[in-house]
Amino acid sequence: MWRGAGVRFIQGKIKYSKCKKYILPFRMQADKIIIIDFGSQYTKLIARKVRECKVYSEVIPCTADISQLKNDKSLKGVILSGGPASVYMQKSPGLSKQILELNVPVLGICYGLQLLSHHFKGEVISGRIREYGKTKIHNAGSSVLFNKINKELTVWMSHTDYIKKLPKEFKVTSRSQNGLISSFQNEENKIYGVQFHPEVNHTEHGNTILKNFLYKICSIKKKWEIGSFIDEKIKEIKDLVGNEKALCALSGGVDSTVAAFLIHKAIGKNLVCVHIDNGLMRKNESADIVKYFSKKLNLKFIDGTELFLSRLKGVASPERKRKIIGKSFIDLFQEYAKSVGDIKYLIQGTLYPDVIESSSFKGPSVTIKTHHNVGGLPKSLRMKLIEPFRELFKDEVREIGKILKVPDIALERHPFPGPGLGVRIIGDVNKEKLEILREADYIYINTLKEHNLYNKIWQAFAVLLPVSTVGVMGDVRTYEKVIALRAVESVDGMTANWFFMPSDVLEEISTKITNSVKGVNRVVYDISNKPPSTIEWE
Repeated sequence: MWRGAGVRFIQGKIKYSKCKKYILPFRMQADKIIIIDFGSQYTKLIARKVRECKVYSEVIPCTADISQLKNDKSLKGVILSGGPASVYMQKSPGLSKQILELNVPVLGICYGLQLLSHHFKGEVISGRIREYGKTKIHNAGSSVLFNKINKELTVWMSHTDYIKKLPKEFKVTSRSQNGLISSFQNEENKIYGVQFHPEVNHTEHGNTILKNFLYKICSIKKKWEIGSFIDEKIKEIKDLVGNEKALCALSGGVDSTVAAFLIHKAIGKNLVCVHIDNGLMRKNESADIVKYFSKKLNLKFIDGTELFLSRLKGVASPERKRKIIGKSFIDLFQEYAKSVGDIKYLIQGTLYPDVIESSSFKGPSVTIKTHHNVGGLPKSLRMKLIEPFRELFKDEVREIGKILKVPDIALERHPFPGPGLGVRIIGDVNKEKLEILREADYIYINTLKEHNLYNKIWQAFAVLLPVSTVGVMGDVRTYEKVIALRAVESVDGMTANWFFMPSDVLEEISTKITNSVKGVNRVVYDISNKPPSTIEWE
């Protein structure tokens, strides 16, 4: 598995190094599927869907050295992702011969299908017919991929190029309503391709198609089980850490909390958890974290409010805010580590989507938000990094949390950005704005919980906008702030749809906020999807 540079601290103006790490890769007891990333927006989704089929999956960029997989006996198949390139364009990513030399079944999806066709001397063209979104296809019933699936089904397409002529020894197994080849196979060599995206929920029987490839074609026998992962990780951590101490930054979110419980199960009080209140937390959040976890974990509390707010004074740029907040976290964390002195290991809740994003063929060259990147640790920290969840998705971490009996306050918590309310206040940050946003957000979230909506939503939060509008309260003209409400449905945050909030609930939330939060006279609701928007506003 490709390994990135390390921990997700935000890089400020300090020197970083590729610190020594103990990533603790899972000692593979399960069969494995490799996904070759050609830059598709759905690559991580393919990996997730394969995991949902109880099959272990890893993503590697198409530029990676495949030879290391040659002797991997756990490898049972390869999936080629889609991508934005065209096979006939110069410098478009090609198909490495090493992939075919692995002698395992191959499934090409979208660009992956076109790449297989091109490699084996078929003809791929860009014509007048384009297929995007829901499209009907007819399968001939001759492919194992479509075993126990209706001959007519609706799938999700996203392509301009298509196959005009198949390579020799390949057979068409389905066509779209437009007469285009939508899947093919070379059964003898176990090479399969689909022009559509079976990993997308809009494709009917998509999971069945993936399962047919995994179980009937790749002959998966040893399934991926979270329970065995937990047992193995605990043993590995015990063997590695022994009687030494480890440090964990506990934000109170899912990733860091479950990581803390897992490590605590392995080494007990030798794990020291540190919670830093940066002054940018939600209402009562730090107090609740200390209340709920101080009796279960060896927890130290640091109030960094004054440091963070003084450094943020007058700063409006989202990227500058993120870097300042990140460096301030590191400074306080480093100061505490030095005061203790005998801590050898640092626990980080890095998840697999972070690793995929940092190692993707597309790469992290286009920075959307700095805190999403996998960065490095300052040289002076001098601790070895342990990332127990580096191979997992968030829903898998939640499953581990349930097994470890982590309190619901952490497992059911909506994602919260590292920079906190600092990036939910558009523009510069101060105590007055923070107080306004805290109160509005508190009312919003509590009302969702009262109406049993909170757990139906992936993420909900309030944003304080840098504009004032005219209003009227008690026959008096007002000129006050605007609060924007955001709520989205998602599986892992990679894509998201805005949540269809009942109008009576929206009205109740708006009324409560404008009546109770001094300085706010208008509330708006965000109905943007991701893409094109991000979930957070900054």
